[in-house]
Amino acid sequence: MEPFVSSYKGHLFAGVDEVGRGPLAGDVVAAAVILDPNNPIEGLDDSKKLTEKKREALFPLIQERALSWCISRASVQEIDDINILHASLLAMERAVEGLGQQPEHVLVDGNKIPKWTYPAEAVVKGDSRVQAIAAASILAKVVRDREMVAFDQQYPEYGFAGHKGYPTKVHMAALEKHGPSPIHRTSFGPVKKQIEQMALL
Repeated sequence: MEPFVSSYKGHLFAGVDEVGRGPLAGDVVAAAVILDPNNPIEGLDDSKKLTEKKREALFPLIQERALSWCISRASVQEIDDINILHASLLAMERAVEGLGQQPEHVLVDGNKIPKWTYPAEAVVKGDSRVQAIAAASILAKVVRDREMVAFDQQYPEYGFAGHKGYPTKVHMAALEKHGPSPIHRTSFGPVKKQIEQMALL
């Protein structure tokens, strides 16, 4: 993958990414990070390509060495109300607005940019091409994964610690057997279908 060359040539830019668009349960979590060019972090990459151990090791390093960072979210209720795309953009918007130091430019993972006033560029596969986006993806994924592990204690019958809410065979079987939990996204097809089937019983 070719490194991304931005139109912005300064260093006060934020990388933004979200995690959790595909799962059937839990919030969508976003992070924004402004890296410090004088305090580099080794090993940054797309969070999906890193082991859990590596992500957990990088998590505090990013928080210590970045010029600014913020983790934000959109709730399950918001996902169901405005759809997952708009909820993802909202979470990213909140993450950038929550930065202690406001960026001059924003690089957003994906192909869509939230409606905001920041000069910004969308970067397809940005978490593999821009270090600040990779750092944001790591923060967001670690936080969301930890939350899903915590939900596993609350709703052990669904196996959230293993699949993190994604529609695996184990998850789908649990959903069919137990019906949706309070953290399931009722607007998502498989969950909606299960609610409709339960209504017929």
